[in-house]
Amino acid sequence: MNNEEKIDLLNPPSTDFSMLDYDCAYLPGRSVRMHYKYVENASKTFATAVIARGWRRFGKYFFHPICNGCNACKSIRIDVKNYKFSKSQRKVIRKNEHTQIIVQKPTLTQAHLDLYNKYHAFKHEKDGWSHRNISQREYHENFVDGAHDFGKEVLYIVDGKLVGVDLIDILDDGISAIYFYYDPDYAHLSLGTYSLLYQIKLAGILELPWIYLGYWVDGCKAFAYKSKFKPEEILDGFPHISEIPEWEPWESEKLGIRN
Repeated sequence: MNNEEKIDLLNPPSTDFSMLDYDCAYLPGRSVRMHYKYVENASKTFATAVIARGWRRFGKYFFHPICNGCNACKSIRIDVKNYKFSKSQRKVIRKNEHTQIIVQKPTLTQAHLDLYNKYHAFKHEKDGWSHRNISQREYHENFVDGAHDFGKEVLYIVDGKLVGVDLIDILDDGISAIYFYYDPDYAHLSLGTYSLLYQIKLAGILELPWIYLGYWVDGCKAFAYKSKFKPEEILDGFPHISEIPEWEPWESEKLGIRN
């Protein structure tokens, strides 16, 4: 690939816009504003570049926060090469020795919709999440559309039943974790933890150095699990595509992060 071809891949035709402010789900009393880039035909090269600079992807939309007066969202990635499974994580792996795993292009079936809605109804009761059943169109736009050649789903199956779905992007330098949902009746399998451990294993097989975990917000309970997968690196801000992102080792004390 020559430089001109790479420049074209890094600057695909897009529609850029920002949403109006809305209530922050992570910090009470704060407002959120998101900047979006709608890309009809995103390449793996483009996705790799923006994810490494703190963006996220749902469907054909790439986005990151641009909140006024707030810089609480920090991007986090796991260092795969130097990762060591803990005793408790090895126990989770053993618990799932009979769990079947399928990696494929994202799909939409009734089993997907039923599982997604069951999980979110459970989180509504348990953690107060807002909830309404997702439609086929919404699911397709968020998790199937825009996958191109790099978006995948990892299906977790127990005794022939779909019990977990992990949406990921397999990029040039790592795996980006997009979204995971599971059957709460199988909570004893710790499928959320297991899905990340499998991502680490898969990245190792593919010789990819990073797992991009999205954002960390200090004090947010929903993100507490992300601190359990060290060693990790953290990125402050969202550098432009022409700038080199300056990831730094996770230093809990320096950042005021509570593990």
